[in-house]
Amino acid sequence: MDFSKLDGLIPAVIQDATSEEVLMVGFMNQEALDRTRETGFATFFSRTRNKLWMKGETSGNTLAVQQLLVDCDDDTLLVKVTRNGEGNVCHTGERTCFYRELGTED
Repeated sequence: MDFSKLDGLIPAVIQDATSEEVLMVGFMNQEALDRTRETGFATFFSRTRNKLWMKGETSGNTLAVQQLLVDCDDDTLLVKVTRNGEGNVCHTGERTCFYRELGTED
């Protein structure tokens, strides 16, 4: 993976492995990617807290990794997951972070 473009981070697009719904986008550094591969659960690097965090570590809504796909430039991941817990991914309680539509006037 090429971590050089975004100060050591790569975007990780999280997609439900069954429904193919896009759930969220997070960032990973090398350590987060290594932890994800070791544990089988999606782990990210928090840019605001400057530390690793596993999705669902407090809510129980973890993301079990089914497949990791790398884009053609080796700088973005598509992470196909199975949702655990209540299945809600967004911190607002929504099932996906992409629940609001941006209209043409917005």
